[in-house]
Amino acid sequence: MGRSFDDLVQEAGSVSVAGWDFSWLDGRASEERPSWGYSQLLGERMAKVRSVLDVQTGGGEVLAGVPTLPPVTVATESWPPNLKLAASRLRPRGAWVVHDDDEPRLPFADAVFDLVVSRHPVQTWWTEIARVLRPGGAYFSQQIGPRTAGELTEFFLGPQHSHTRDVGAARAAAEAAGLEVVDLRSERLRMEFRDVGAVIYFLRKVIWIVPGFSAERYHDRLRELHELIESRGPFVAHSARFLIDARKPIG
Repeated sequence: MGRSFDDLVQEAGSVSVAGWDFSWLDGRASEERPSWGYSQLLGERMAKVRSVLDVQTGGGEVLAGVPTLPPVTVATESWPPNLKLAASRLRPRGAWVVHDDDEPRLPFADAVFDLVVSRHPVQTWWTEIARVLRPGGAYFSQQIGPRTAGELTEFFLGPQHSHTRDVGAARAAAEAAGLEVVDLRSERLRMEFRDVGAVIYFLRKVIWIVPGFSAERYHDRLRELHELIESRGPFVAHSARFLIDARKPIG
């Protein structure tokens, strides 16, 4: 027999969800990783530039994992708990961490960065990215694609008929901002949740999967999910990821 429903709910509801470190889920949930290896590619890019802006850095986890940061490294974040985490990780390495509301306008002058990056941004402000990039500079980002964890969304909310984060729309928006898309790849990846506590933690952290989620609000549905996992095994969902590399033309 596994742990009780009430025990799992209490534990998952009490743990901090600040930052984008998902190590609490180790052994309890898993997600396949895209084949392109974003972190390694990011490190290779940063080793070749002198200035970089990381938009919506979260707790600075991805940027902190880059072996060599450019001489000018700046990260933005809006949520205060994440901002504190990012500062603790990045300032000792000489990076600037700036509070930003994740709304236009970015608090930087025109054409100041060689590279702008973002892993899993909530929203991409393409015109602003183009504005702060130097001619010849690039935006390099791994983003969340359509119907990510859609099986979880529909388990709690029922069938969904409107889907966002379309890859084609990202290309069109980048080009409309004056950027040239030089690489665009997408993959769909398997996710497994091995207990209901893992689901609660995930939905508390990734708030757009089930907007307005709380364990209290969805108590009965969570109990059904707990019984389903206990009887049939892990709850399987799928994530979508796409990689976009867009350059600002010279002249």
